Amino acid sequence: MKVSGQLVDIHNRDIYPAVIEIKEGHITTIERVDSASEFFILPGLIDAHIHIESSMITPGAFALTAVKHGTCGVVSDPHEIANVLGIEGVEFMIDDAKKVPLNFFFGAPSCVPATSFETNGASLNVIEIEKLLLKNDIKYLSEMMNFPGVIFGNREVMEKIECAKKFNKPVDGHAPGLTGEALKKYVAAGITTDHECSNIKEAEEKISLGMKILIREGSAARNLDSLKNLYKDYPEMVMLCSDDLHPDTLKKRHINKLIGKLIEEGYNMFEVIRSATINPNEHYGLNMGLLRKGDSADFILVDSLEKMNVHETWIKGNKVFSEGKVLFEYEIGSSVNKFNCQPLEEKDIKVRNEFSDIRVIAAVEGELLTGELHRSSGKAEIIEADIHNDTLKIVVKDRYKNSPPAIGFITGFRLKKGAFASSIAHDSHNIIAVGTNDSDIIAAINDIINLKGGLAVSSDGTVNSVQLNIGGIMTTRSCDEIAKDYEHLNQLVESLGCTMKSPFMTLSFMALLVIPDLKIGDRGLFDVRKFEPVSLFVE
Repeated sequence: MKVSGQLVDIHNRDIYPAVIEIKEGHITTIERVDSASEFFILPGLIDAHIHIESSMITPGAFALTAVKHGTCGVVSDPHEIANVLGIEGVEFMIDDAKKVPLNFFFGAPSCVPATSFETNGASLNVIEIEKLLLKNDIKYLSEMMNFPGVIFGNREVMEKIECAKKFNKPVDGHAPGLTGEALKKYVAAGITTDHECSNIKEAEEKISLGMKILIREGSAARNLDSLKNLYKDYPEMVMLCSDDLHPDTLKKRHINKLIGKLIEEGYNMFEVIRSATINPNEHYGLNMGLLRKGDSADFILVDSLEKMNVHETWIKGNKVFSEGKVLFEYEIGSSVNKFNCQPLEEKDIKVRNEFSDIRVIAAVEGELLTGELHRSSGKAEIIEADIHNDTLKIVVKDRYKNSPPAIGFITGFRLKKGAFASSIAHDSHNIIAVGTNDSDIIAAINDIINLKGGLAVSSDGTVNSVQLNIGGIMTTRSCDEIAKDYEHLNQLVESLGCTMKSPFMTLSFMALLVIPDLKIGDRGLFDVRKFEPVSLFVE
């Protein structure tokens, strides 16, 4: 089989008309010719760090959409499903991924649970991590979110890192805002990447210590514009990643459009393409082709380097996408879930006033980082949401058993009425809700409990929802189907006054107890800087 086009040779920094010959899944010859098809031929694109679960679809359904964008491989951290279902969840992801041609490179989740300060569905100890790392399907130790554990030499944390070293598999990092001596200790432990940088200064310090920087451009956290100048001085140290990509975003684009944007803005095309091909391939020891003789035939054809609209996608010598059509089929198998809690009543989320200032989470559009504000609790016996000052109630309900819910207050969403809730709440995926009144908050939470996982919007006695029947975080439906419903729910939240573009994704990160400053888990408010629980009331 032969394919012709304008070959983009990343290794020799050249573009020329060529004909590629493919036999038994590999490139046997690359011949320079006088003329060829107008389409550009590039190595298949790699997302260097993604949680497939955040797309709310299975690996197989993810592949059906990703190949349309020229994605041939993903470095996937099954951390989310592992926190719900443990080894069973990881094995579900691996088995499902084998049903489709996309190259999935899974990691062994290092932090299950992410912290000991919240309730989750499973735990992975050192013995289980070693069993995972022994698998050929597992390429690395996933992001070490417990950076305090690394810095202070926690025994179990260090044993997991040493286990990865024993099998010569890299260790991914997660160190938002970490600097100075603490960062040096973190890197010295053997951690090789970070995808949490939000500014150049932070990234350069980490690069100076040898870390690779994964520039993240997801649905909520978007750092490309802040970090893109790294391509000018450190092109060999950067990769592109999504981290968390919701279905409406995946439907529109993946790594391809990030590459096109950078090239269109004048960044060196060879360095940009390298960051999504050669760099992740070499760092993680992947076996994907890089458009060389003898390589696996993993490549794409695009209309232009600035637009990066994909015409064809080839994986392991098979054409899997062409002219708008996916050329393989996928059928979901068994489903897995874990939901074991009972509905709430309004009295369960009442907050009695202690007549002192309260801590309020300050959420910011497009950021995982939050702030901490102090506001008056007022003079009433029961503290209610204050929509005039955008102080809304936020509730987290443990979904694994029947413990009392945690209640706090948050600003940034600007709801004027109603409430919305989700069973996607990183990292333990308890039920999280924000709203203007107790009735709507309870209605949204209880709908999710009845569905055993999903997203819900409640207002004036009406609840609209979408079920997520796999672990309460994914669906058996297609990307297009869930994206349509997800977009509808986002529009409903917007109609309630919310000004955030990605309200559900932003809400899901309010329970992320490893990203500063103030967050809320199912046991209450949590100060991430101090890495300890704090009271709602300021003493």
